[in-house]
Amino acid sequence: MIDYELYCRIKDYHDNRQLTVVQIARELNLDERTVGRWLATEKFQLRQTPLRPGKLDPYKKQIVRWLESHPYTATQIFLRLREGGYRGGISIVKDYVHRIRPPRTPAFLTLSFAPGECAQVDWGQFGSVCVGNTRRRLSFFVMVLCYSRMLYVEFTVSETMEHFLACHANAFAFFGGVVSRVMVDNLRSAVLQHAIGQTPVLNPRYKDFADHFGFQVSACGVGQPQEKGRVENAVGYIKKNFLAGLELSDFALVNPAARQWLDSVANVRIHGSTKRQPYELFQAEKPTLLPLSAQPYDVGLLRPVRANSQFRVIVDTNTYSVPAEYAGAALTLKLYPDHLCLYHQDQLISRHVRCYDRRRDFEDPDHPKALLQQRRRAKDQRLLLRLLSLTPKAEAFYQGLAERRLNVLHHVRQIVALTEIYGQDKAARAIEDALEFQAFSCEYNANLLEQRQRMLPEPGALHLTRRQDLLELELPEPNLGLYDMHESPNPIPGENHEPQGPKTVG
Repeated sequence: MIDYELYCRIKDYHDNRQLTVVQIARELNLDERTVGRWLATEKFQLRQTPLRPGKLDPYKKQIVRWLESHPYTATQIFLRLREGGYRGGISIVKDYVHRIRPPRTPAFLTLSFAPGECAQVDWGQFGSVCVGNTRRRLSFFVMVLCYSRMLYVEFTVSETMEHFLACHANAFAFFGGVVSRVMVDNLRSAVLQHAIGQTPVLNPRYKDFADHFGFQVSACGVGQPQEKGRVENAVGYIKKNFLAGLELSDFALVNPAARQWLDSVANVRIHGSTKRQPYELFQAEKPTLLPLSAQPYDVGLLRPVRANSQFRVIVDTNTYSVPAEYAGAALTLKLYPDHLCLYHQDQLISRHVRCYDRRRDFEDPDHPKALLQQRRRAKDQRLLLRLLSLTPKAEAFYQGLAERRLNVLHHVRQIVALTEIYGQDKAARAIEDALEFQAFSCEYNANLLEQRQRMLPEPGALHLTRRQDLLELELPEPNLGLYDMHESPNPIPGENHEPQGPKTVG
């Protein structure tokens, strides 16, 4: 079957260009018989092929009646047709049902809110972000005032209860007041259970938070996210306008950039629905907001933990120290978005900045001091025992040392160290001598040991190997005149005082 354009080309090649049937067939890639048949036809006519009745045709009127009476599905109609003798497939049934009953687009009412009446909140996610040496999932909390469309957004790396409540409090501080009602989805932090047709069961912690600030909680219907369409649209707007193309090099830079974007772009744009700036409408809405609570709400999340033998508590793969005396003790952890506290029997024992990196250790320099002092005392006790084991008189020496010296342990350490140099026996004798002379100091003991180390051995008796050597000794005659001169300063004249010559022993 050819179309009208191809028919005109065949006629043109034959009438104007004088081409044969074979040439025309080769030029247009057609069969020669087809070209000859159309050349014999005076004008273009579509060949009417008689339509064969389909398998579904006898049942079409019945299908229309069924659809008008009940909203049957195509599968239900197919089963009823099979009972009535239909032998075709389900595909043509579905096509016919879809053609005569096109899909219906659900209709939603446009909700209107008074100033300060309601706000809608939700979480959004956008990939991951670098935090220290690791990457965490990037989440963002969104609150939209339903009347003015004033927007607040805060980025976090967690969606736990402490972050959920802290973001609420920060949003109220940003707006300078509290709305009368907050619409939330059925997330676990806000709603514990919500059966269809029944009143939702709110999370007790979120209910307490709402009572503190004075707003009511309104949970959306199950599977009805369109009820909070304003915040749903805001989540998409943040992804397309702020996050699209944004290079997130560090999580610490995200929230400052988001705050600047809120002030310069989001809240001063012309809104698509109101055709006015959210900030402009907010000026009329702000006086209707409820005042903020004078007392801040404690958003900390309590959790029982136990310190390990290294006096550490593990939180999100990171370890945080407590005082060493609480090693192995049962403690209470209180988690905040930016810090954490550890309690023992309602007493605060440790506080740390919360880290969202992984496998980091954080130790307070004051926490191991008690353990170090205990070890130092044990070491000093061992040194004292070594001193007392040197000699029975060491205890009396130590008592005298304690009475006369302020830094007793210093002297004990030095005296024990002398045993490594001179040996235990010599050190023990030095202690006994020092006790005898009542000289209590490490310096005196060191001096005694050093002097004894330098002392030369006493000379022994002279032993002659030959008796003949003893006979050859010559001893000078003693000069007794020296005594006389000492007794008589003036010697007697004529008296000979010269010494006598040597005598030979024979």
